[in-house]
Amino acid sequence: MDGVNRMDGVNRMDSARRTGEVGPVGDVGRVNGVGPVRDVGRANGAGPVDGAGSVRGADPVDGAGPPHGGTPSADGSGPGRPSRPGGAGRAGRLTTAGVRATARIAARDDGRGGTSLPVLEGEGPLAVRRIRSHGAEARVMLVGAMSGPLGGDHLTVEAHADEGARLRVGSAAATIALPGQNKGEARYDVRLSVADGGELHWLPEQLISAGGSDLCVSSRIDLQGRARLVFREEQVLGRVGEEPGRLTSRLVVRLDGRVLLDQELACGPGAPGGWDGPAVLARLRAVGQLVVVRPEFADHLPEPRMLGEHAALAPLAGPAVLVTALAPDGLGLRRVLDEALRLLG
Repeated sequence: MDGVNRMDGVNRMDSARRTGEVGPVGDVGRVNGVGPVRDVGRANGAGPVDGAGSVRGADPVDGAGPPHGGTPSADGSGPGRPSRPGGAGRAGRLTTAGVRATARIAARDDGRGGTSLPVLEGEGPLAVRRIRSHGAEARVMLVGAMSGPLGGDHLTVEAHADEGARLRVGSAAATIALPGQNKGEARYDVRLSVADGGELHWLPEQLISAGGSDLCVSSRIDLQGRARLVFREEQVLGRVGEEPGRLTSRLVVRLDGRVLLDQELACGPGAPGGWDGPAVLARLRAVGQLVVVRPEFADHLPEPRMLGEHAALAPLAGPAVLVTALAPDGLGLRRVLDEALRLLG
């Protein structure tokens, strides 16, 4: 328990968010080599149990101290003023089509050799937590506060690094796209921006496309001037022993308004033919990419090369490189991308 129970505001029973394919509350599974993934569910309608250990769905505890997830103080030493009510995971908007929720993160140079987070807000399934900084770099963790994305959901994460700011965003566990009672497509949008002289590392855990799900992921990154970026995206098609759902993913990266990369991949039932053939996934079930943008690449761009049997590094039309990799499972994919990042220095 984190000492503060927060009102979820979305009192949906788990039966309205899940099908019978997912185990009960606290079910721990292993997903294609990713490692244990805790399946966060609901118990007796009391609201979800979030990844930080707090039980949501009860009234706030009087005198329990500052709300967990409030905006940290400028020096990062502890909670300062709280962010907007529910900043630790306030209720998203529940519609007949699904949940609408947005998480917002903004980082800026604090003028003392560190990075402050003037905006740190989450909604519904998207809870955000500041964790221990590393040098001048502020670190934020995305925590799944309820199951999702499910059919009809529309989740958005927005992150911005201002001039001189250094921001790293990760996630506490893999994200699992699941089918729901609503048979519509779910959407997961990532909107990242980095100002001239800022730096952003986007390093979440894998996205797993469970059987019967239908998810569209859209990642749009806008960079300015001498911005620096490390962007990792990993997708695992299906849990152990099941066919994947449909997954469509588009990634667009722009520098000063000029496109560095614009690509789209569709996999699973209903995707264009050939997605599982030798020209695309070759029957492998984990696909990922790493985009690295550095100002120094304008003068010394790495040469294209193969990184093993199923991975390649390719320079882009700008100070950026793209690493694309395939693997039998999520663990093998992570090893390849980590090695590629190590080689880039």
